[in-house]
Amino acid sequence: MGFGRSGRERILGMDLSDLIEVQAIMPALKANSKKQLLQLLAERAAAITGLPEREVFDTILQRERLGSTGVGNGIAIPHGKLPGVKSITGVFARLETPVEFESLDDQPVDLVFLLLAPEGAGADHLKALSRIARVLRDPDTVAKIRGTRDAAAIHALLSDTQTSHAA
Repeated sequence: MGFGRSGRERILGMDLSDLIEVQAIMPALKANSKKQLLQLLAERAAAITGLPEREVFDTILQRERLGSTGVGNGIAIPHGKLPGVKSITGVFARLETPVEFESLDDQPVDLVFLLLAPEGAGADHLKALSRIARVLRDPDTVAKIRGTRDAAAIHALLSDTQTSHAA
C-alpha cells in the first residue's frame, strides 16, 4: 500500500500526448455531415486500435444518441467505451469546413477529439475527458490549432499543457 505515483495519478496530471499519437491527428479533414465525420474518426480509430471500424462507429453513434458531445465553440468530444480497447486512445480532427453537430450552443463543429476507453476504465475515462476539455477551453491553444494544417504542430499544441503556460 505505498503512495507511489500510480497510473491514476499520471492520468490526473496527464498531458494529452499520453492519449494521442501524431498519426491519430487529421489536420485537414473534409466531412459533409456529423455522420460522415464520425465514420472518418471511427476509420482512423480502427486503424490505430485494430478494432473493427463498425464497432467503433456504433459505439460513438450510440453515445451521440444520448445527447450531442458538441460542447460549444466549434468543439466536440465524442467518446465511448469498447471491450477491445487496451488503453485510453484519442483521435483528433481539424475540419476544413465546420459541420452541424447539434452542439450545446448550436454552432457547427470544426475541432473534434474522439476518445475511446477500455470498458473497465472507470473514472480514468472521465479524467481524460476533463483533461481534453480543459486543453480545448484555452482560446490561445484553440486559435493556434485552427491556424495550422500540420499534424505534428497540432499534436504539440494538444500536448503542451498549462505547465508551460503557467503565467
